[in-house]
Amino acid sequence: MASNVWKEFKEFAIKGNMIDLAVGVIIGGAFGKVVTSIVNDVVMPPIGLLLGQVDFQDLFISLNGQHYDTLEQAKQASAPTLNYGLFISTLLDFFIVSFVIFIAVKQMNRLRREKKEEQPDPKAGLKECAECLSEIPEKAKRCKYCTAEQPDAAAQAGV
Repeated sequence: MASNVWKEFKEFAIKGNMIDLAVGVIIGGAFGKVVTSIVNDVVMPPIGLLLGQVDFQDLFISLNGQHYDTLEQAKQASAPTLNYGLFISTLLDFFIVSFVIFIAVKQMNRLRREKKEEQPDPKAGLKECAECLSEIPEKAKRCKYCTAEQPDAAAQAGV
């Protein structure tokens, strides 16, 4: 039984599923870091400036009733805090990542539709041999499989 499981695992790994999954996780992690940096370093500072030079990293409520100037001071004092500024940043991260994924999936679906529309119908230009039921070109005068004579297309149409 263990040998069967090992065999299935090897097939799974060799097919590339595991490698594709690993690459996806690594790229996703890197993409998440880039989006977090964009939010924290590019988007939030101008928003904080517009709101009166507010640093979103320092938006918090101390739950022990004492006042702390920064979140770092509250953490050093081991004070319980409600970090709504960090939550807003994380929420913005989520919306940006979701939007980018939405755009990427939308593009992939559009490309798949275009590719599907471009592919010609594989049965176009073929007819069925009355003798052996094989598919042969419409203009064929004899079946390439059974060599039966094929009636003309004009005769089939009743002309």
